[in-house]
Amino acid sequence: MKLKSTDVEKLERFLAKIAAETYPEPITSLHAQITADMIEQVRQRYGLGDRQRVLDVGCGQGVALERFAALGWEAVGITVNPADLAVCQERGFVVHQMDQSFLDFADGDFDFIWCRHCLEHSIFPYFTLSELFRVLRPGGYLYVEVPAPDTSCQHQANQNHYSVLGQSMWVQLMTRAGFAVKDVLGLEFRVPAGPDVYWVMIGQKP
Repeated sequence: MKLKSTDVEKLERFLAKIAAETYPEPITSLHAQITADMIEQVRQRYGLGDRQRVLDVGCGQGVALERFAALGWEAVGITVNPADLAVCQERGFVVHQMDQSFLDFADGDFDFIWCRHCLEHSIFPYFTLSELFRVLRPGGYLYVEVPAPDTSCQHQANQNHYSVLGQSMWVQLMTRAGFAVKDVLGLEFRVPAGPDVYWVMIGQKP
């Protein structure tokens, strides 16, 4: 299928609309702690060394970028939200305003991709995962963390969430995009609204 120029224009208008509806992601203690814990778990479990070039997809205001910098890794962040972009750049991080589905990076550019609470914001996550697969080097790892549907937090009702899917569907999409799924787990905890669940999937590019 080849998109006509009018089709491209419609898609661009829609992407601009949803980008304008995004909100800043200030750092919270809960997300900072989960981020620190999971980066360390992945680093140790998969033997990620001292020299890693990392893409932080949907980097917010730099909670993971700060951890990567402390490890001495070369990290690049992307976000579509201008407020988050400004905060990250003020903090000295390398961050670009870029959509996760249209990555302006070369094939195999990264050793590790961190995608925490971002894929649920994709209107076509299969395509997004295919782009992540493209920019990851062979042997590299992808970390995906997404909220589960139908918890007390009702993540599917968030106006910026378009793909709050079942765990098995996420595994299917990652597999179809080319990843070998190495680990699947659930993070369960309580928030003021009640019990909540995040799903984690670790994929490797063969």
